Amino acid sequence: MDFNVKKLASDAGVFFSRAMQFTEEKLGQAEKTELDAHFENLMARADCTKNWTEKILRQTEVLLQPNLSARVEEFLYEKLDRKVPSRVTNGELLAQYMTEAANDFGPGTPYGKTLIKVGETQRRLGAAERDFIQSASINFLTPLRNFLEGDWRTITKERRTLQNCRLDLDACKARLKKAKAAEAKAAAVPDFQETRPRNYVLSASASAAEHELRLTQTEFDRQAEVTRLLLEGISSTHVNHLRCLHEFVESQTNYYAQCYQYMLDLQKQLGRFSGTFVGNAESTSPPAAAASPPAAAAATLPAVPTIPVVPTIVGVPSAVAEGVLNPNEVKPPASGTRKARVLYDYEAADSTELALLADEMITVYSLPGMDPDWLIGERGNQKGKVPVTYLELLS
Repeated sequence: MDFNVKKLASDAGVFFSRAMQFTEEKLGQAEKTELDAHFENLMARADCTKNWTEKILRQTEVLLQPNLSARVEEFLYEKLDRKVPSRVTNGELLAQYMTEAANDFGPGTPYGKTLIKVGETQRRLGAAERDFIQSASINFLTPLRNFLEGDWRTITKERRTLQNCRLDLDACKARLKKAKAAEAKAAAVPDFQETRPRNYVLSASASAAEHELRLTQTEFDRQAEVTRLLLEGISSTHVNHLRCLHEFVESQTNYYAQCYQYMLDLQKQLGRFSGTFVGNAESTSPPAAAASPPAAAAATLPAVPTIPVVPTIVGVPSAVAEGVLNPNEVKPPASGTRKARVLYDYEAADSTELALLADEMITVYSLPGMDPDWLIGERGNQKGKVPVTYLELLS
């Protein structure tokens, strides 16, 4: 094993000199070379960038993966340079449970049909969440992590080197100051008894200290310039992180827009088939007295006179059968219509329904034998069926 004693002794001497200089500075017994204000501002800005980047990175990881054990597992896989196994999202797991429950209850029952539809929507929501997490991880988390593990480590290393150069420079200044003081003192009281004058020895010592100071000052200036360039690169880092932030917002916007659209589609499906489910419900259906508040409110609306009946379908008058009634042929009652405020946007499924816009006011009334979950709505010359759950009935 090669062992350089001289190098070890030199390194130990440098370490001891730096430690002594650092200690004396802390105790106020030594002078310290101060960096210019611009350089100090650059370092403060870099430290601020590092601290906030860490906090944003950690909290974004929590947002994308709230499960702590899952985050630890992903961290270990990343450090071991292994591919993270695919994990089922909560929405996909819920969809699986709903589908299995529907098969047990009977996919042909109203509850089973609804479970299947909701489960399919949850599956689509889970897939959208998976795509969003992957996009956010690539476009936002990875650049932040690369900065902390790459650029910031380089900056930290160069700043540590600059700190050592400054300690060496201040130690050289202290040694030169002591040599100059000793030379001046010896020049004032020369010692004629020695073969070599003491002031000559001290003068040589001061010259060596001056030479060492020039070398140390050059090394400090070079390292300060290198560190300054790295710190000024923080501005480029901000520009890059700003671009990544825009991509993160775009991904999140697309994700929530997808979720909103999926839920709107599900809401329309459930509203469209709610009458069929109620009609098919057997003894498990609640009695009419236990109807939901919107349905009960619809039941109190005045009914229009009986309209002509077209040929019947399976014993049910077609004028009131689902999908046969033509609201455009129905005239509103002379009195008893009510105003209603639309709560949500609604897209008409066919020509018998009326499309709605949130917060608009329409006139509503019911027809004899009509499904209690639906009303006839009028807006100007437009008329059609509207779901009660989308309305707030006004007195």
